[in-house]
Amino acid sequence: MGSFNTTLEGGFILMGFSDWPQLEYVLFVFISVFYFLTIFGNSTIITVSQMDRRLQTPMYFFLNNLSFLDLCYTTSIVPQLLVNISGIDKTMSYAGCMAQLFIAFLLGGTECVLLVVMAFDRYVAVCRPLHYTSIMHPLLCHTLAISSWVGGLVNSLTQTSLIMTIPLCGHHLNHFFCEMLVLLKLACEDTGGTEANLFVAGAIILVCPVALILGTYAHIAHAVLKIKSRAGRRKALGTCGSHLTVVSLFYGSAMYTYLQPVHMYSGSEGKFAALFYTIVTPMLNPLIYTLRNKDVKGALCKVLGRDTNTR
Repeated sequence: MGSFNTTLEGGFILMGFSDWPQLEYVLFVFISVFYFLTIFGNSTIITVSQMDRRLQTPMYFFLNNLSFLDLCYTTSIVPQLLVNISGIDKTMSYAGCMAQLFIAFLLGGTECVLLVVMAFDRYVAVCRPLHYTSIMHPLLCHTLAISSWVGGLVNSLTQTSLIMTIPLCGHHLNHFFCEMLVLLKLACEDTGGTEANLFVAGAIILVCPVALILGTYAHIAHAVLKIKSRAGRRKALGTCGSHLTVVSLFYGSAMYTYLQPVHMYSGSEGKFAALFYTIVTPMLNPLIYTLRNKDVKGALCKVLGRDTNTR
């Protein structure tokens, strides 16, 4: 889709999808549409939650944080990806690459912790419904949200600093953004020790939250089984189904990508997997939380000027 400047001073050339030039036009349209839907969907959730008092609860407070994270994460990657595919400029400075890596680790790590916080919120709602308001008070909610960002920051500082200690040889990155595993493939020396440290850091930020979420939902399932009415069970499970779906999509793609040895990493598969967790998942999250959520759909209809109670 055009030529690009190959003059590089200590930076990189992002190869993107240049191996499949026939797909670049299709991908450009596909990614542009999904990016628009991501911006629209997540912005709508944030706006509607702020405008409707019924949605100013801990659950939607955390959902707003998730939507904001998805907006930031996608925006940190997609605009440059579109420029890359269009062929206008396929270069990136070393500083720009490290900044993008830092932001990706920050936002991704924050989402890992935030999804645990959202699981805890669902646990209190289902297992301690009579004490929900007193437990999930605003101070605790804000503290948990801030803790998620602190966890993401620690993760980002740890993993980015490890990457920056590796001497790199070569300028061509076989990806559309600064991916950790692709950078490791450019290392000039043995990276066994660094890879081991990165794997441990990745396991902590991925496996530990998954274990906590599974443990939380085990308690939730036990509590739901004690509910005698079918309607009560359906309502309890309905509040958790959306969160479980988001958890499966996010952690499934993240663990597939990052919990594998560098020598087993496939550039082609990695790029298409990255499209899923950088573009598709952030676009799906608003749909998952709204399609089966009467409160959000009712609030949206109210904002659009349609009274659902008159129908």
